[in-house]
Amino acid sequence: MKRREYFLCANTNKNNFIQQIRLFAVILLCCLRSVLPGSKVQQWANAFGKQILALSNRYSGAQLLQKKYQDVEPIVKMVEVDGLKMVREFAEEMENMLGRKMKSVKRLAETAEDADFYHEYNATLQFDYYNSMMINTVDEDGNNVELGGEFPLEENEHFNNLPVNTQQSVIQVPTNVYNKDPDILNGVFMSEALNEIFISNFEKDPTLTWQYYGSSTGFFRLYPGIKWTPDENGVVTFDGRNRNWYIQAATSPKDIIIAVDISGSMKGLRLTIAKHTINTILDTLGENDFVNVIAYSDYVRYVEPCFKGTLVQADLDNREHFKLLVEELQVKGEGKVKKAMKESFKILNEAAAEGRGSLCNQAIMLITDGAMEDFQKVFEEFNWPDRKVRVFTYLIGRELTFADNVKWIACNNKGYYTHISTLADVQENVMEYLHVLSRPMVINHDHDIIWTEAYMDSVLPNTAELFNTQAESLLLMTSVAMPVFSKKEETLSHGILLGVVGTDVPLKELMKLAPRYKLGIHGYAFLNTNNGYILSHPDLRPLYKDGKKLRPKPNYNSVDLSEVEWEDTEDALRTAMVRGESGTLSLDVRATVDKGKRVVFLKNEYFYTTINETPFSLGIVLTKGHGKNVFIGNVSIEEGLHDLTASDVTIANEWTYCETDIDPHHRKLTQFQAVVRYLTGKEPELECDERLLQQTLFDAVVTAPMEAYWTALLLNASGIDAGVETAFLGTRSGLMRIIRYIGVEKRVAKKFLAPSDKENIFTLDHFPVWYRRAAENPAGRFLYYVPTEDSARVDGRFVIAVTSVTISVNKKTAVAGAIGVQMSLEMFEKRFWSIATQANDTDCSGVDGLCPLSCTENGDVNCYVIDSNGFIIISKDRTDVGKFLGEIDGSVMSQLLRMGMFKRVLLYDYQGMCKMNTHSASGARPLLSPFYNLLAALKWFLSNSLLFLLDFNIYGLWHSDHFVEAGKKSKGGILQPCDTEYPSFIYDSSIKETNSLIKCGRCQKVFVINQIPDSNLLLVVIQADCDCSRQYAPITMEPKEVKYILKTPAKSAHNASVKCDRMRSQKIRRRPESCHAYHPQENAKDCGGAVAISLSIMLFLACLSVSAFIRR
Repeated sequence: MKRREYFLCANTNKNNFIQQIRLFAVILLCCLRSVLPGSKVQQWANAFGKQILALSNRYSGAQLLQKKYQDVEPIVKMVEVDGLKMVREFAEEMENMLGRKMKSVKRLAETAEDADFYHEYNATLQFDYYNSMMINTVDEDGNNVELGGEFPLEENEHFNNLPVNTQQSVIQVPTNVYNKDPDILNGVFMSEALNEIFISNFEKDPTLTWQYYGSSTGFFRLYPGIKWTPDENGVVTFDGRNRNWYIQAATSPKDIIIAVDISGSMKGLRLTIAKHTINTILDTLGENDFVNVIAYSDYVRYVEPCFKGTLVQADLDNREHFKLLVEELQVKGEGKVKKAMKESFKILNEAAAEGRGSLCNQAIMLITDGAMEDFQKVFEEFNWPDRKVRVFTYLIGRELTFADNVKWIACNNKGYYTHISTLADVQENVMEYLHVLSRPMVINHDHDIIWTEAYMDSVLPNTAELFNTQAESLLLMTSVAMPVFSKKEETLSHGILLGVVGTDVPLKELMKLAPRYKLGIHGYAFLNTNNGYILSHPDLRPLYKDGKKLRPKPNYNSVDLSEVEWEDTEDALRTAMVRGESGTLSLDVRATVDKGKRVVFLKNEYFYTTINETPFSLGIVLTKGHGKNVFIGNVSIEEGLHDLTASDVTIANEWTYCETDIDPHHRKLTQFQAVVRYLTGKEPELECDERLLQQTLFDAVVTAPMEAYWTALLLNASGIDAGVETAFLGTRSGLMRIIRYIGVEKRVAKKFLAPSDKENIFTLDHFPVWYRRAAENPAGRFLYYVPTEDSARVDGRFVIAVTSVTISVNKKTAVAGAIGVQMSLEMFEKRFWSIATQANDTDCSGVDGLCPLSCTENGDVNCYVIDSNGFIIISKDRTDVGKFLGEIDGSVMSQLLRMGMFKRVLLYDYQGMCKMNTHSASGARPLLSPFYNLLAALKWFLSNSLLFLLDFNIYGLWHSDHFVEAGKKSKGGILQPCDTEYPSFIYDSSIKETNSLIKCGRCQKVFVINQIPDSNLLLVVIQADCDCSRQYAPITMEPKEVKYILKTPAKSAHNASVKCDRMRSQKIRRRPESCHAYHPQENAKDCGGAVAISLSIMLFLACLSVSAFIRR
């Protein structure tokens, strides 16, 4: 029943005659204006729905394709996937692949040890080698530079198209290491024996990538050989000894307490060196290690009070957190070593007693400029006679008065003493502790194989290009490494670590063993470590955008499984996988598509198992229903090959139909070329996936009639409707058919379905977005959307219409594919505007509502076509297209949410990056004196000049990036990892139409909304002469940071406690199986020594004078 609504436009005052007259006039005027006629809006919606359905069916051919799949239902077999069996098969294949990498590394280790055993050290050795910085470099006279020479390089597809030499390795030496030092030359000469093994390994396993040997002396041998590119300053800062693969292979897991002296004597350069020493120690720790940092003077304080009395996992988050806090340390008071030692022993002893931490090596790192107390009793009480805790001491500064005391502490507690007088000394001296911790393992000859966490190799060239051409989660790699020991009897008790050998395993290659086609549309595979961190996952986003550049996030390789699979609120999945169990779990999840803007509700089944001989676990996800059903059909190779080679057919080039990476002659073949050559018998030795080929040939035959259908439309005398550009289909086998109805020069969507259009084609990482969205809609019902645009351009937009195609056998249904058509937005709009308009001469007699009603002519009416997620597809203002309706009109969306027509779904992102506002000093200070700026500049110049003279090296010049990266600013603040929540919205399809009135102060807004039949679209017509923006703010989908500390005074203490509990919490982890903390034959007397130095008296006096001046 129709209702008439009246608009009250003014307030009345019965005592004022004039106001009464005005009120009467307004009411009379408003009586002539009625609500929007719902019947007309419904008529428009129905007409537009019929028109776009006919258009979509005609140009896509969806009905024909659905019939073709129905025709073959009697001859296909439907099977349900056994997820647990599948995950075990995948894990076994991954185990075999990783096993081959381990065998390669073992061969390298054995060869290196044998070469060293028969090599006699020659202090005067002269030996030229290929230095990766010098190769193919000539001097001014055109002669090869020293350590250079001609070194043939050729681009190789297997190595990301880098120019490499697969017949020779090269040597890379960091800038701070002398490249002709006798230790370097002897090590390089000895390791020449690895060249032959590098080549042999690559021939035996062509899937190998980089192989390398990192020497304890500092050089790095890399195969295949490349030309190493220094940074913009011409410096090579890469040092293999700092890499996780080296550190983890060289030592067992460890618990570390870093105790730093912050007494008054540690001021100035000493404190700077001490801070750098702490940061360097932290950089040597990994996710299997545990750490805490305490500072001491008259009393002991924890740099993070929340971590008082405990050890925390040394993951990237915690290490970076410590670094930020260490920068805030200030000196004061007198250093009390005994208190620091007692607190350190207390933490370590309690951890061991309670089964916390690594339960392996334990060590205290004492960083001080001297020790004057009687500290022997502390060690007698807490550490002797067993000496289970090693103590490493770092004497800071040039003063050697207390060197004997500091050395005594290390030598009597199985540690190592070093003297650090400049920043340049830090790196080499910190690394000494790793060699000491490795002694028990070396003496016992325990060659433990280690696997690193995921990491992004940003050292090699062209990594930036890879960031933009591959799925983020597939950019990462892991390394397998093994220590290399000296086997010489005369040095056995010293436990000499020669270095570490290893090879990289791109996770992309590993994930190829869990083929996309077997996992289904929304299915995926993922890997995590024994610590619960993600190794590979399609939802892992290790990069963030800093301006126009993509950069790795600070915590990209310490993202926990629970932060990606966040629907698993009980951590049941994570716990089982970390423990190395096999099993299954079902979860209702809120998945997202289209760059996180749209939510999809799925019922997922998780299947998981461990990968033997590694710390990794594998999980796969299958969607219940169509995601677990697979149909099998057979056709002859001849018939299938005929239809597969049609001009409109492509297959997923990132999928592995045939293995092209084994034989170098096959590496230049595309997957399509490889398949055709295999099926025609031209390359019978190719290893191909028979099941996938069978599905592909079957789909090629069933979809073949579409080529003739589309071609007939193209040749039809009536022509193609203007704006219809492309018809396309995709099947579960990665096969696609595409026809372009118009030439590229006339197409709006020039990049749509091009090889670079990763969102809309089959990739190793996902099915096309249109395929994934269509699968969750009924077959035959078209889904329409405007693809997300990265730019703000309003022209060049287009619409995609797509529907799923299914096949049913014995009441089980599987999605066979998706089919659709791409049209220009302009054409889509024109068709709508032509319907949503009443002519001015329309007979309005008897019409209850605005008449004539027009979406284009009526200025006080706004019409929108939105999709089921609330995104605008059609609007009078083209800049609205692609935006969320709530952003344009918050009042209408608020009402729709209250009425239940739309629902808000809250989503979480635990990999966010938020801008942190930086706090700067008052800007008024420079105004206090006209000479302030001059004095500040002079102070800076003198201070830095003196530091440079004291360091007597260029280290600070080229190593400054170590400090810069941590504080890199984006415009408006520093970007830091954070947790965010954001809404998504979804339409309740059970509500077909509604209308409502919104009161906004002195006016009221009326709107009518109707479902557009056979689509996911809605028509929204709003009476726009009432501005409600003051009463209703826009509703946006912008993420908001989740704050764990509230600033309400009454709750601050409680919330600080909540955050502290969150930081201290230790999730379940699986410790590495091996531990080497002790060996009776270890020579503990090899505990370091003082370095003789001489100090310039004149320079020292000059420093004191200028220092006194600039501190006035």
